[in-house]
Amino acid sequence: MASRLHAFNRFELKYLVPVEQAAEIRDELAERMDRDLNSPVGGYGVWSLYYDTPQLRFYWEKIEGLKFRRKLRIRHYGNPGGVTDESPVCVEIKQRVNRVTQKRRINLPYGGARQLCDGREMIEHSPKESAFIQEVLELVVRLNLQPTAITGYQREALVGRNADTGLRVTFDRRIRGRDRDFHFGTPNPENRFTIPPHLSVMEIKVNERTPYWITDLAARRNLNLIRVSKYVQSIEAFGLAPRSVFHVHEADHPQPTTTPTTNPLSGQRQAHVAPLKAGAQ
Repeated sequence: MASRLHAFNRFELKYLVPVEQAAEIRDELAERMDRDLNSPVGGYGVWSLYYDTPQLRFYWEKIEGLKFRRKLRIRHYGNPGGVTDESPVCVEIKQRVNRVTQKRRINLPYGGARQLCDGREMIEHSPKESAFIQEVLELVVRLNLQPTAITGYQREALVGRNADTGLRVTFDRRIRGRDRDFHFGTPNPENRFTIPPHLSVMEIKVNERTPYWITDLAARRNLNLIRVSKYVQSIEAFGLAPRSVFHVHEADHPQPTTTPTTNPLSGQRQAHVAPLKAGAQ
């Protein structure tokens, strides 16, 4: 069996911007970047099921800003409607080591992913995949991990060209979450906006250093780096942990008539949304 493992390290910079401004930034970036071949016009859906302990260990590690922390999730790309046991998904361990984000994942059919993470059973794998499969199983059993929250959003992605081949920029909008109905194929699940729908999360992802023209763009547009976690937002939105201040329904949060000059999340818990200088490495 050929190995289905993928692993990579990178730095991630996050900005929260109004959807209209995100579209302008995307068009400006397109002059120096290419659209990801897997990203159609209008973007694609990304749905992630996160596992945590009954005491929300991974949530609190993020809130407390531990220099080493990790999360386990199953991720599905595309429309979750009609997902079956044969649908392709990724089982992924995402971890943070100081300022570096590390991801290791394996591509599996959905049924196999559920057998591993929910059933806590060994699945068929190649010798090269053994260490990762064993690590996932050990985490699930030792920490008593269980499905805790699902996040979903629409993503558009751009990739660098020429000297910027290690650069990737994504725009995530309509960021939602739920604390039940953990099967991806659940019809009409109850999702809730965890970030106001007129805002999108822009992420700059680089292997080493951020290109100077990217930091110049961020400074010129007065963008402020923030620390925000989609998983944390879902946890707080459903009262599983202390709530954030802006978890509202779309109809209850109309888009402002003017572009805000302050951080839209200024009322958030500073531990995970503290603004940083624009373009900071």
